[in-house]
Amino acid sequence: MTVLTWSDERVEQLKKLWEAGLSASQIAAELGNVTRNAVIGKVHRLGLSGRAKTPSSAAPRPRKVRPAQPMMRVARPVSRGNTALAQAFEVELEPDPIAHDNVVPMSQRLTLLELNESTCHWPVGDPSNPEFFFCGGKSLTGLPYCAHHSRIAYQPAADRRRQQPKTR
Repeated sequence: MTVLTWSDERVEQLKKLWEAGLSASQIAAELGNVTRNAVIGKVHRLGLSGRAKTPSSAAPRPRKVRPAQPMMRVARPVSRGNTALAQAFEVELEPDPIAHDNVVPMSQRLTLLELNESTCHWPVGDPSNPEFFFCGGKSLTGLPYCAHHSRIAYQPAADRRRQQPKTR
């Protein structure tokens, strides 16, 4: 096995190709006798900056804001596919009496030891923080979460798929 050293000439060529925007694989092919991973390692050791993004990719895209959805109640589990382990849930929607974003009343908050089958197991906060707690609301039958957190945890597949931006 021969080990190639990074000569000054090869390092300069690497820097130029990196600044030109070539990928590590392309640079490895251009330099010859070096792997993509060796290029990545050398770029890291040299501390070369990440390349600038094109103006179109650097500009933040506006986020679509969805209106609050009504509260849902799970009717019954339904098997999908050819495995009993993969379950989908039929959902019936009902009006949301309390529209809230992660606001859990103090009296409802529970510790891990206080949870049971009828309480919401949704974690809130950082587990390493002493103020960490679980939602503790009334869980839906057969689910570990309340209606609000079930709406977050169990989203229909169509809502999870990313839609391609429409071009005009």
